Amino acid sequence: MTVDVEDWFQVSAFEPHIGREAWERLPCRVEANVERILGLFDERGIRATFFTLGWVAERFPGVVRKIVAQGHELASHGWSHVRVTRQDPAAFREDVTRTKALLEDLGGVPVLGYRAASYSIGAGNLWAWDVLAEAGYRYSSSVVPVRHDLYGMPEAPRFAFQAVDGKLLEVPVTTLVVAGRNVNFGGGGWFRLFPYSLTRAAFRRVNGKEKQPCIFYFHPWEIDPDQPRVEGVGPRTRFRHYLNLHRTEGRLRKLLKDFSWDRMDRIFLGETA
Repeated sequence: MTVDVEDWFQVSAFEPHIGREAWERLPCRVEANVERILGLFDERGIRATFFTLGWVAERFPGVVRKIVAQGHELASHGWSHVRVTRQDPAAFREDVTRTKALLEDLGGVPVLGYRAASYSIGAGNLWAWDVLAEAGYRYSSSVVPVRHDLYGMPEAPRFAFQAVDGKLLEVPVTTLVVAGRNVNFGGGGWFRLFPYSLTRAAFRRVNGKEKQPCIFYFHPWEIDPDQPRVEGVGPRTRFRHYLNLHRTEGRLRKLLKDFSWDRMDRIFLGETA
C-alpha cells in the first residue's frame, strides 16, 4: 500500500495552468488529507509506504513525523514533483539527494525508497537508476509497464526486477495482461475509473494465479472531493483528475478490508522496522 504525498495543485497535468511560483499562495489541503489517511490505515491496522515530496515535508514537518510515529515507511517522491524526463543527471542527483536528506532529518529513519513524479523513469532515462543507487536508495517504484500518453515503459517486466547490476530494485505498479496488453490496475485514476469489482478481481488474479504481491498507489487529494477546481483545464485532464473523487474513500475502505497490506521495504527488502 503506497501513498504519493503531494497536494492537489502539484499534479503534472496542472503544470500548464498552475505555475510553481503560485504554489505558496494556494490553499494547502495535504496535511488534513494525510491525517484522514492515517486514520483509515489505523482502523485496519495497516502499515504503508508514503512517498513524500520534499516541498511538502519542508512545510509540514509534523506530517512526516506522524507518518513515522504510526509505523509507516517514509520514502521519497522527489522535491517538487518535477518529472525525471525534464531533468539532466546533475539536476536529478541534487533533487533526490536533497529530498532524502530532509526526510531522514525530519523522520529520524533511513529513506530507502523513491518514486518518480508521474512514473517518469523509462527507456530514455535509465541513467536515473544509477543516480538513485549512488545516492543511497535501495529501491525505486517509478515504472509502469503500460502504454500511456504521459508515462509508461511497456517493455519493462511487470514484477520487481534488479537494476544497476543488482544495486537497485525496481518495483513496477501492478498491471494485468488483458487481450495481450498490460492494463494498469495499480491505483490512481484507474482505481476511480474502473468499478471496484474489477480492481478486486485483478488483484486476486495477480495474488492467486501469478503468486505476486500487488502495488497500489493513491494521492491524498483523491479522497478530497471538496478541493478547489482548476479553471481552464481541458476535458481529458478534468476527467482524469476529478472523476469519482467522491467515491474514492469508500472504495479504498473496501480495498483495505479485502486484502492484506504492508510497507514496501518489508515486502521487497525484507526490512523488519
